[in-house]
Parts: sequence; C-alpha cells; structure tokens
Amino acid sequence: MNIKLSIRSLLSAAATAALALTLPAVLVASGPASAQSQQSDLTSAITALRTISTMRADFVQADPRGNRIKGVLTLKRPGRIRFQYEEGVPMLIVSDGSALTFVDYGVKQVQRWPIKNSPLGALLDPNRDVMQYGKLVPSSSSQVVSVEVRDRKHPEYGVITMVFVRKAGAPGGLELASWATLDAQNTRTIVTLSNQQYGAAVPDSTFRYNDPRAQTKK
Repeated sequence: MNIKLSIRSLLSAAATAALALTLPAVLVASGPASAQSQQSDLTSAITALRTISTMRADFVQADPRGNRIKGVLTLKRPGRIRFQYEEGVPMLIVSDGSALTFVDYGVKQVQRWPIKNSPLGALLDPNRDVMQYGKLVPSSSSQVVSVEVRDRKHPEYGVITMVFVRKAGAPGGLELASWATLDAQNTRTIVTLSNQQYGAAVPDSTFRYNDPRAQTKK
C-alpha cells in the first residue's frame, strides 16, 4: 500500500468535506413534488452537524485502489479536530482552533494554514452559514439522508456527498455515517465513520502535536 498517497488522499477528503460545509445554501431539488421535504432534510442535516459539541469516532478511509487506512477522529467545537492514524502511519492532521496543521513525521515536515482560510474551518465553526450549493441525493431508504455539495464556480473544490443515518440518540437526530469526495483529478475517496460518541469531555491538549522539526534540532 502507498501509505503517503493514501494519507494525502485522506487529507484532501477531510478538507473537501469541510469545504462543503462552509458554503451558505440554495437547495437544488430533484423534483417539485418533494421540494418541501428535501428542504427539511437538508436543514436537518446541517442542524445535526452544528449540534455536535464534541465527537469521537473511528474512521476507515478507502481510495480507488482499495487501500484502506484506519484511525480515530476527535472533534471539539469551536475549531478543534484531530485525525489520528493507526500505528505505522507517521502522519497527523490536527487543528488547535486557529490553524490547521498537517504533520509528516516520516520526513519531519509540518504544513500549517489559518483555520479561517481553510475549508475545514467551516465544519468546526457553528456560526458559519452552510446553506448553499447543496442538494439531496435520492436514497432507497427513508432512514438515509444523502447531501451532495459542489460549487460550480469553483470545480477545483471537487464534490462531496455526505451520508447521514437517522438515529434518535445522535445530535439533531441524524448521524454522519460517511462521506465520499471526488477531487479535480477525479480521484474518489470514501471515509466511513463508526462508534460515534458525543458530548464527552475532551481536553484541549488533544489538539496539540509534537513538532518533528524541533526534535531534529535537538
């Protein structure tokens, strides 16, 4: 398995997912008869995301070649998220609320972006307007709500389809179960969540990281 390729694909998937959630929203209905119910489901999905205060979930990322990487996602509003990869994958994605950081321990590199300029900031900011560029994708089950988001003025942002499952115990009654992204190079990445846990106390130290460059200087 090409671990670096897969991890960078996951980074793109995470960023694209957050990008989709940054954009304010005009519902694109798939049929006039269902427009009202579609608007309701779209609003409910966004509300479910915004209702999360903290969340921990296991994730599995799969790329088109069938490579799979596991890890644990931890989220805390406002502005904090951590993608901790399984043992043997020397990379980390983390935000401390001000900057999104990608750490590659294998080559001792760190890349940082201001969270306000990052698509991921939209996922973490409950005050961000997220009602634009979204439409519901038809589903064969009434228990599933799928939302596709794309900005047609910026095709380089790619496309994300988020899948929610109705669950009484989840914030807002909908649980984010997975997302699939299609980037500008037509590379498809799927991230599946499981064992979601909400509302647990999460210390801010969770969103710090060891800088491999400082270790090298020593």
